[in-house]
Amino acid sequence: MSVDIIVRGYHLDIYQHVNNGRYLEFLEESRWDFLGHHRLVEQFQERDLAIVVANININYRKPAVFGDVLRVSTSVAAIGNKSAKFSQEVWRLENGEPKDLVVDAVVTFCLLDDASQNAVVISGDVRAILESLLEIGE
Repeated sequence: MSVDIIVRGYHLDIYQHVNNGRYLEFLEESRWDFLGHHRLVEQFQERDLAIVVANININYRKPAVFGDVLRVSTSVAAIGNKSAKFSQEVWRLENGEPKDLVVDAVVTFCLLDDASQNAVVISGDVRAILESLLEIGE
């Protein structure tokens, strides 16, 4: 699953490329699109669970500049006992096709029980939901 983002002037830093902090927003936009497309927020809310980010690791590969069109993709990459991971990539497009990998990231998330605010073991139907999305990205 991916979203396209056009680099605007307010995304840039004094060096005229996308500020590193903006990539957090770009990655989040793609994750929300992924979550919405698969109705994950609603499915977890029905079970009194909240999805929360526990860790983000970002590799900055190439700069993006004003006017670039970036494609930000998200997929479920791994599922552990109490956490899972999204794999995300940001590609610069040329003529609508990915040309340069700009950023790649791994985002670790967990599911919190609404009442206790503690991470829960990912099991049963919740695990099955996430397993159905492993690496498909759509």
